[in-house]
Amino acid sequence: MSTDPPASPSRIDRNRMDPYRVDIPQGDLDDLHDRLDRTRWPDELPGAGWDYGIPGDELRALAHHWRHTYDWRAAEAELNRWPQFTTTVDGAHIHFAHIRSPEPDATPLIMTHGWPGSIVEFTDVAGPLTDPRAHGGDPADAFHLVLPGIPGFGLSGPTREKGWEYRRVAGAFAVLMERLGYERYGTQGGDWGAAVSRELGRIRPGRVVGVHLNLLPGGGATHEPTEPELAALSPEERRRTRESWERGREFARDRQGYADIQATRPQTLAYGLHDSPVGQLAWIAEKFHEWTDTTDGRPYGAVDRDRLLTNVMLYWLTGTAGSSARIYYERAHADYWTSPPEPSPVPTALADFPHDNFIPLRHIADRTNNITRWTSYDRGGHFPALEVPDLLVADVRAFFRTLRDRTGDAA
Repeated sequence: MSTDPPASPSRIDRNRMDPYRVDIPQGDLDDLHDRLDRTRWPDELPGAGWDYGIPGDELRALAHHWRHTYDWRAAEAELNRWPQFTTTVDGAHIHFAHIRSPEPDATPLIMTHGWPGSIVEFTDVAGPLTDPRAHGGDPADAFHLVLPGIPGFGLSGPTREKGWEYRRVAGAFAVLMERLGYERYGTQGGDWGAAVSRELGRIRPGRVVGVHLNLLPGGGATHEPTEPELAALSPEERRRTRESWERGREFARDRQGYADIQATRPQTLAYGLHDSPVGQLAWIAEKFHEWTDTTDGRPYGAVDRDRLLTNVMLYWLTGTAGSSARIYYERAHADYWTSPPEPSPVPTALADFPHDNFIPLRHIADRTNNITRWTSYDRGGHFPALEVPDLLVADVRAFFRTLRDRTGDAA
C-alpha cells in the first residue's frame, strides 16, 4: 500500500495514454444471450418488405445468428491485434487504435468513423494502408494509422457533458494527434467522420497535409434547382444536380426519421435501445441495408454479417446508443447549424460512391473546399471501408501520393 499523498491536479499527467485491450466480462455476454432469448417480437404488415423498416424475417434471422453462431471472442481477438490506448482530452475519454507502419517514412493518417459505425469499419483497410509492401503495394504509400472512436461512441463513450458536436470532436482529435507527436498528418473519413476530418483541416491547416473524404458534408443540392442555375452547369453536372435534389428529397421524405429523433429526443430513444439488443440491432442494421450497395441482392450488400454484428456489439456492450445519438442533437442546436461551412484551404479529395445517401456536386463543393481530386466509382455505398476496401485503399493512396509528388514529403 502506497504512503504517497494523492496527486494534486498540477501533478497529474494530462497527456497520459494507457494501453487498452478489449476484454468483455462473460456476464455481459450471458446477459445479452438471455435478452435475445426473451425477445418480444412485434407484429408487422404482410408484404411490406423494407418500406416500414427492417422486415421481421430478416431481423429474426440476424438475431438468431447473433445468438447462436456469432463469436464475440473471435471478434474481440481480432480487435486486439491492433495496439489500443485510452486518453482524456477536453474531459472526454477517448479510445483509439494506433497502428504504426513498418515503413519509417509512412504518412500519419487519422481515420474517423461515423454513425452507426465504429473503428470496426477499418478492419479490412488497416493492413493494406499500414503495410502496403505485404499487400502487393508500394511501400512509399504506407501510413501510420490513428483510429479513434468519436467521444460518446462505443469504447469512447459515454460522454458526461453537453456540447460534443463535430467541431469539438475535431479539436479533441487535433490534440490527440499532437499528443502522439505527429507534426504533420492526413485525415480521412465518411459520415460524421467526414465532418470531423474536414474540420481538422480547417482548424489545423498548418498541420493537416490533406483531407480525404468519402462523403462531402453539405455538398448536395439543398433546393430544387432553377433553369438559370442549371444552364450555368455542364451537361453532366446538370444531370447530377437534378439527381442530387431528387435523392435528397426522397431521403427527407422516407429515410430521415432516425436523424430527426436523434437530433431532438436522443434520451427518449436511448431507453429502448439500451434495454433491448434486438432494438439496437434493428436500429443499426436497417441503416446498413439502406445505405450500402445492395445491387447484388444481399440485404447488406458486401458487408459481412459478422462485421455488422461486431459493430453493433460495440454499441450494445458499452451502452452508447444514447450518447452516440447526442451528436445529432448537439449539431442541430449549435450556433453554426444554419451557417454555411467555413472554407478549408487544405487539399481535399472526394471518393464518390454511387449508393451513398446523397450525390455530391462539384460546383457546390468548390465553394468551401480546396478540391484537388474527385473520383466517382461505379460500386460501393456509405461504408466503403467495409463494402469496397480495395477501392478506398487505392483512392487514399493515390491522393496522398499526389501530395508527396507536389511537396516531396506528404508528412
